[in-house]
Amino acid sequence: MPAVVQPRHKPLFRRREVHIRHTDLGKSERASLLPQAREDNVARQLRHRGHLSILETRHQHWADEAACADAAEALGRHTALRDATIELHGPLGAGKTTFARHLLRALCVQGHVKSPTYALMEPYEVTTAAGPLAISHFDFYRFDDPQEWEDAGFREVFANPGLKLVEWPEKAAGLLPEPDLCIAIEPQPSEARAVRIDARSARGRELLA
Repeated sequence: MPAVVQPRHKPLFRRREVHIRHTDLGKSERASLLPQAREDNVARQLRHRGHLSILETRHQHWADEAACADAAEALGRHTALRDATIELHGPLGAGKTTFARHLLRALCVQGHVKSPTYALMEPYEVTTAAGPLAISHFDFYRFDDPQEWEDAGFREVFANPGLKLVEWPEKAAGLLPEPDLCIAIEPQPSEARAVRIDARSARGRELLA
């Protein structure tokens, strides 16, 4: 996807600087690296979305971070991604932010890609062959006040065109619109990850194709 980027941050963000066990702004991501029952954890992470229909499901195994990057790059090639809402589920240390960073890199976002843990949202803008693309990267790990949703203008952000990546969506349950894709990432022994991807809309199913 050729793109001319309008970066918001200047320091160069190199691919080798992204680690699947990265610690984001003080969040301890080491406590959840022990293997857990895959289906139990997936069910727990997606419980708040249980009322939504699942049109299609895919399972993937990421042996290491390179496999995570490959999956992100493959997703980034889809034109249907432009106005998609993607939820990233998983325990601390699963690699949600790592996957988001690789996807942003696949979409030609340059410069330092910050975790939005404290800001709750980091916006990016790129210009693609299909026109301008707005990207909003959310992290609701520290979200605890529904009024902040309105005050920050998040309702308007989700109503506008553009790609939305959402980490910890369960913390904003009841406020978020229905997602197109739900990606649940589970730590496995070593650096491996078990991944379940649910398509929740026609656009999501297209992204799985």
